[in-house]
Amino acid sequence: MDRFVSTFTNKIDAKGRVSIPASFRAVLERDGYAGGIAGGLYCYPSLDAQALDAGGERLAKKIDGLLAGLPDYSDERDELSVALYGDVQVLSIDGDGRIVLPESLRAHANLDAAVSFVGLGEKFQMWEPKRFEERRAEARSKIQVTRKLFAAGSRPSGDGGDEGARE
Repeated sequence: MDRFVSTFTNKIDAKGRVSIPASFRAVLERDGYAGGIAGGLYCYPSLDAQALDAGGERLAKKIDGLLAGLPDYSDERDELSVALYGDVQVLSIDGDGRIVLPESLRAHANLDAAVSFVGLGEKFQMWEPKRFEERRAEARSKIQVTRKLFAAGSRPSGDGGDEGARE
């Protein structure tokens, strides 16, 4: 499997180290993680949550693709570059599968004693566990509405449904 899936919660030790779930490390290795700076674990404050976004080369390439879609030297491109690459920290995974979470990242996500690792396909997020449970409950509540939209979009055309609602 080449996607980050599932949710795991691990403790942060006194030195700020936390173990990355083995299945996440396996995805990173297949994605080119070789340790050190080259092929490292990219980690930055989430743009829209009190969490951290993280991933390997696929995540970096996705960011490159987003930036490539914006005009060179545009304010939008510069702002996105600063918000993503400007705050990225490239973390190394030690021989025991742990990373050291820098204080600035821990402060953004309010991480103290434990971290919930949440798989999101091409990337994963790190959350304070109680805050993630709130986020999960919110997502499950909202998905009930989205699920109805998926069902409406799967109807054969010509059924009298509102075509514009599927866009």
